[in-house]
Parts: sequence; C-alpha cells; structure tokens
Amino acid sequence: MVTLEVLNLSYTFSQKKKQLPVLNEINFTVETGQLVALLGPSGCGKSTLFNIISGLLTPQTGEIYLNGTLISGNTGMFGYMQQKDLLLEWRTVLKNLLIGPEIQKEPLSEAVSEANEFIEQLGLQGFANSYPNQLSGGMRQRVALIRTLLFKKDILLLDEPFGALDAMTRTVMQTILLDIWQKSKQTILLITHDIEEALILADKIYVLTARPASIKAEIDVPISRPRDISVRDLIDLKSSLYDKLKIEMQQVFDTT
Repeated sequence: MVTLEVLNLSYTFSQKKKQLPVLNEINFTVETGQLVALLGPSGCGKSTLFNIISGLLTPQTGEIYLNGTLISGNTGMFGYMQQKDLLLEWRTVLKNLLIGPEIQKEPLSEAVSEANEFIEQLGLQGFANSYPNQLSGGMRQRVALIRTLLFKKDILLLDEPFGALDAMTRTVMQTILLDIWQKSKQTILLITHDIEEALILADKIYVLTARPASIKAEIDVPISRPRDISVRDLIDLKSSLYDKLKIEMQQVFDTT
C-alpha cells in the first residue's frame, strides 16, 4: 500500500531578483511501513523537499498525497526531525520531550513514562532535568529524535538524524532506530549523506541529482537485517551508489 506519493514536485527560490531552481519534477512513493532513504549531494535540495512534504513550504508545482488524500501545504501530518535540533532552551530535556503530548492533549503521566524509557534507551540517563545548553551536540540530537518519536505520527521525516554523532555512537543509534521502527511499524523517510547508513537502514534508496534535484535512481535493498556492510551484496551496492553520487558531486563542483 502506498502511504506517501510525491508527484512532479518542483521548487524555485527567488534570491536578489535571481531564480534558484532547487527541485525539478521529483517523483517517488513510500509504502506503508517502509524505511526509505534519500541520498544526494550536499545542497541538492533534500531539506527543502522535506519542508515541502511537511507543509512548511507550499509546492509551486506538483502534488503530495498521503493515503490517497491531497495534503500539499498541510502541516501536522508527520513527525519531522530537522537538521537543527530546535530544542527550547528554557525547558528541561523532559519538558522538551513532552511538547508533542502537550500539544495533542495526551495524558502526561503516560507520556512521562514513555519519555523516560526513551531517555534510558538512548543513553541520556541522568539528564532529564538538564537544560539544552548543558548537553553536547550529539545529546541534543538524541533528545530531538525522542521528541519526534513522542509525537506518534504514522510517518517520520528524519533529516540527517545522526549527522552530529561520532562514528561509534552513530552505529549504536542506527541499531536503536531499527529496533524502534520494527516495533512501532511506523513509516520512515530518512535523509542521509552516508552511503553505508542508507544501506544499513533502508528498504529502498532514492538517489538525487545535483541541484536542481530530480530522482536519478531507485534502488531496492532486499537484504535481511541486521546487515553487515562487509558482505558482497552490500559492497556491490555501495560501489554502485558511490559511482552515482560521485558524478553528481562533480556536477556540484563544476557549477560553483
């Protein structure tokens, strides 16, 4: 079943009387329960795409459907973790985590219990009453991820959720995300620059071109989890993805 459908989506920014095309007729689908990765060169428009899907920007051309219903320009349909953690500095970690349940008027006692479980699972024990300025960048990202999960939306948009983490912590967090996803049955659309991360996590990978972005390739990853990036099938996929991205990265440098 197709959950999310993006059709012929294009977007252009106006900057100082100049036009900057960012997206060019983007088309892709995400099926219910899938974990799908968007992989593309830096600055190609991936975050702009998420802002449009989430309703923060209105598409100039094209349409977005959720479960067959047109939702272009509507907010509140997704759990959205942006690149910046956007934590409220005057609220403790726990209070930041409760924003979603508060907005949605859910019983806070249950939300606190669930938040504390995530705090322990993501290695934030002892920081529930700390403020964001007392946390490292990686810890702030983990808080932002928990906050997104506690909105309890059927579809999550995760924009580089582990980009601020060191390699070892990133590996642990990937495992935790997979565990949460497999238990929750949520649908996840993930932006990443990391080819190995896409291969470890995703059921399907969409490769984007350099700006203005379009879909260059759609690659299924029909390999059971947990995955070992050193196995031959994943090595071959990694090589193929690297070759595709190398061409697009060269295009970025050729146009700057």
